Amino acid sequence: MLALGKYNLLEVLRDTGSGLFLGDKEGNEVLLPGKFIPENTGIGAYIEVFIYRDNEERLIATTQETKICLYEFAILTVRSVNDYGAFLDYGIDKDLFVPFKEQKSKMVEGKSYMIYMYLDGQTDRLTGSAKIEQFLEYDDIELELNKEVLIQVWKKTDLGYNVIINNQFLGLLYANEIFKELTIGSQGTAYVYKIREDGKIDLRLEEEGYAKVEPNAEKILQLIAKNNGFIALTDKSDPASIKSMLGMSKKTFKKAIGSLYKQKIIGLEKEGIRLLE
Repeated sequence: MLALGKYNLLEVLRDTGSGLFLGDKEGNEVLLPGKFIPENTGIGAYIEVFIYRDNEERLIATTQETKICLYEFAILTVRSVNDYGAFLDYGIDKDLFVPFKEQKSKMVEGKSYMIYMYLDGQTDRLTGSAKIEQFLEYDDIELELNKEVLIQVWKKTDLGYNVIINNQFLGLLYANEIFKELTIGSQGTAYVYKIREDGKIDLRLEEEGYAKVEPNAEKILQLIAKNNGFIALTDKSDPASIKSMLGMSKKTFKKAIGSLYKQKIIGLEKEGIRLLE
């Protein structure tokens, strides 16, 4: 079955004046218009395409790279607004429609929003929504504490940043535990710190314990080497100074220098850290 709103690996069946007809193993076919055909694509070849509906509601394939697929979240920019809703650029010729009922506030042309793509049950059209919360899960959270998860930065709050975890759950990174620049829409990894009763999840960018000490210790050694064997940081240093120089938390810094000290790689002095010969 052809998967609307997703990438499909299909076989080239025949060539026509309009483009190539592609098919799946169940006998379903879809047109790939000529302007989207890669060079040297022949009959019998397999090609990965994204499937959507054109303005006449026909299924169409494209090799254009999309910014979002069905049941995913992404930051998208508004191309235009009319009496029915907004139309957002998601990387292909046809824009993604976001009706007014799926907007938190009236969308503005040129501005960007976090969007969830779903399939409208009445029209069978790919549709977008800015009401992100209704598509997140708050029950039966099968995540383990201190395990790595994938995150997508959603929005900045008074406490820090709300993020989307594994394309399913709502997470929070507290501002005082963020030691690198985050941008809305960016993706990365974090670690589960606490799962609350309301289904929200607290995260940290660094793993608990000593699992990350070694890479951070190496970072400290590199900085010391660049500064002729000495840096003016100690376990009493201001957290902001540590963050500015090393991009890590004071807690991680102290664990790292503790490990280096025990290995007799560094000496801890009143004014800073010195590399031992």
